[in-house]
Amino acid sequence: MIALILDLDGVICDTAHFHFLAWERLAAEYGYQLTQDDNEKLKGVSRADSLKFILKLANKTLTHSEFDADLVRKNEWYLELVKDMGPSDVLPGVPEFFAQVDDLKLPLALGSASKNATMVLTRVGLVEAFDAIVDAGHVKQGKPHPETFLTAADMIGFPPSQCLVFEDSAAGVQAAIAGGMRAIGIGKPEDLPGAIMHINNLGEFDFDFLDEL
Repeated sequence: MIALILDLDGVICDTAHFHFLAWERLAAEYGYQLTQDDNEKLKGVSRADSLKFILKLANKTLTHSEFDADLVRKNEWYLELVKDMGPSDVLPGVPEFFAQVDDLKLPLALGSASKNATMVLTRVGLVEAFDAIVDAGHVKQGKPHPETFLTAADMIGFPPSQCLVFEDSAAGVQAAIAGGMRAIGIGKPEDLPGAIMHINNLGEFDFDFLDEL
């Protein structure tokens, strides 16, 4: 049997836009206009590493206390934006995908760089669908390090070789490969090198493909 490990942002729901708006607001305080191209490089990256990236772009230096305070501020702005999320905010194809997972009784885990993963899954009504949830609070090293996915695999009791990861970020695909797993890319092939298949959303995944693995 193959176990499935899903990323959250950009795979299950589009909270990435809310992250962008919060980071954009913070970057503006540093005198820098964050772009969508910049935001692409933040996908799958931890909150602390994202702030370091933005500070470098803005040529801005913070003290340790200022750095920690700005991480909190950014998260508060993000939570304010997502507070009204509900089941209708999942991406196209997600309900159909989860129905198939349930019918086939496939082991399912979440591997997300977000510290708010459980909260978001609860709001969209999917938290009970997962056998394990791994977010930034469970690991020391974020993507592209494989710790997130290796921890998820361990929690559901499957070796990496029997895990299939669904990711929309280059860092996430790299993390899956580094952990000895195969990855399905949600997005364009040129943006997600190394994935064994590319689809536009979870609803396009053909579960018959699992028989080939």
